[in-house]
Amino acid sequence: VIWPTSSCIQQIVNKEEFDWRKSFRFFLFGTFFVAPTLFGWVKLTSHMWPQMNLKSGMTKAAIEQISYGPMAGVSFFSIMSFLEGGDFKAACKEVKDKFPSTYKVGVCFWAFVQIINFTFIKERNRVSFVALGSFVWTIFLAYMKQLDTQKLEAQKAMQSTISSS
Repeated sequence: VIWPTSSCIQQIVNKEEFDWRKSFRFFLFGTFFVAPTLFGWVKLTSHMWPQMNLKSGMTKAAIEQISYGPMAGVSFFSIMSFLEGGDFKAACKEVKDKFPSTYKVGVCFWAFVQIINFTFIKERNRVSFVALGSFVWTIFLAYMKQLDTQKLEAQKAMQSTISSS
């Protein structure tokens, strides 16, 4: 429910013509990739670091950003590209163009969410808490997915120019 709903919200916020197929692709990815991998990740980290304290929470959040985050981000852009009918070259280009910016935002967002999750949220409620974070994050992913690559490259060039000034 989270992934297609997030896609719908992104389309409404961007005032796009509604695309049910796009939302269905989000449903497929969320159901068959995100749900099982995220559930497994939360269970694994709860087993490896059962403590509920700030140090353990920060450790789990850091490890997630180094391991799960990049795999999930690259998988999102490539699998969604394939679901849209793109080939391997198109999927690689989309990952190259969109993943680095998305990952930077993800490190900040998910580190914050997961430190709270692993430090204060009881294990039985962690998947639900992460689902709430995932809802917000997936709206952002839907936004990043729909970005025109040429506009994104122009923004990067402008940021580079500003940084070098």
